Amino acid sequence: MMADKAQVSKLLKTAKGQIEGILRMIEEDRYCIDISNQIMATQAILKRANTEVLTAHCKGCVAGARTEEEKAEKVDEMVALLSKLLK
Repeated sequence: MMADKAQVSKLLKTAKGQIEGILRMIEEDRYCIDISNQIMATQAILKRANTEVLTAHCKGCVAGARTEEEKAEKVDEMVALLSKLLK
């Protein structure tokens, strides 16, 4: 993985902590809107982590492809992934 491992790990650990907090909120029957807000905050952190990984992939793996065929394959992978993200 070409991404900044420390940064991605920090983001994922933060998301993990938030998910654990959300589970506690559910167990405590907290207000639905408060739970939803925490879920959205966690999703935002996961999106940031994914952005870090995908940016590093573009700058490292795609840009560093040795042949045009390999580069085209990497671009096709990115297009397929982006189509999933945009659904």
